[in-house]
Amino acid sequence: MSITISPVVTQFAQDVADGLSNERQKQLPPRYFYDDLGSALFEAITLLPEYGLTRADEQLLVDHAEEIALNIGDVSLVAELGSGSGRKTRHILRGWQSRDQKPVYRPIDVSPAALSACERQLGDISECRPLHGEWLDGLAVISAERTASLPLLLLFLGSSIGNLDRDETLVFLRSIRTYLRSGDYFLLGADLVKDVERIIAAYDDPTGVTASFNLNLLGRINRELGGEFDLRSFSHEVRWDSAQRCIEMHLVSCCNQDVYISALGTSFHFQAGETIWTESSHKFTEVELDGLALSTGFVPVDMWMDQTWPFVEALWRVE
Repeated sequence: MSITISPVVTQFAQDVADGLSNERQKQLPPRYFYDDLGSALFEAITLLPEYGLTRADEQLLVDHAEEIALNIGDVSLVAELGSGSGRKTRHILRGWQSRDQKPVYRPIDVSPAALSACERQLGDISECRPLHGEWLDGLAVISAERTASLPLLLLFLGSSIGNLDRDETLVFLRSIRTYLRSGDYFLLGADLVKDVERIIAAYDDPTGVTASFNLNLLGRINRELGGEFDLRSFSHEVRWDSAQRCIEMHLVSCCNQDVYISALGTSFHFQAGETIWTESSHKFTEVELDGLALSTGFVPVDMWMDQTWPFVEALWRVE
């Protein structure tokens, strides 16, 4: 089934229409997790004992910020895709503060609340100039506005790269490359392959915070598109795909049901046990990451790994 909606309706509505019309597998893009409530729930996830990813990411930045800054040298600005609150980025900016430099910080995020948090938390150590919107759209604005000859550092932390399919990852990295100049730098956070039970527990915590984060996607459809989802009639499910080395998050329909969405003017049928695929979180190897760099116009410069929760920060330079 294909649904065409009015151009005045948001891209969110179009993506919901396309995703829920997919006869092979209903799906919703994970970027829509991050409205204000979703962003707050994700911040709570990062505090869970089972979710070691964010702690490893942040600890690496705490331990190696000055080394990262030393590797890069002078920069005119630091931009970030999906900044969230910018809490971890403070450590990176401090790496230049210790060198008596103060690069401009350009966080890019779809959540206005997250961008406001960036301004509050980082305004004391950098000129913070937020960009509200999608990652590549924001990067295009930054690229068009650049006047300084010094390099740019682009941040993509927290293993957000893992949300893309492996084929999409190559396309995405090449797209990023088109907005960067030779000599620019890219700092990428990536979660590594590890014990499967440990990975699953990180996405299916016993307190149910991740389940609430997942279900909030349906809540957002209700709030913004006039959806009539009963969140109690869907459940959170986590799967491990060993062939793709990735976690999948799904929302499972607990019964046969039809859900009307007023902004689309139509209903969608769900069979009992049918799922909406909401996220993939791919895990990587160090060798694989170096290969991604070399095949998308970057050169690996250095890599730092957390031993407690295998996770890396990979620094690449634009050829």
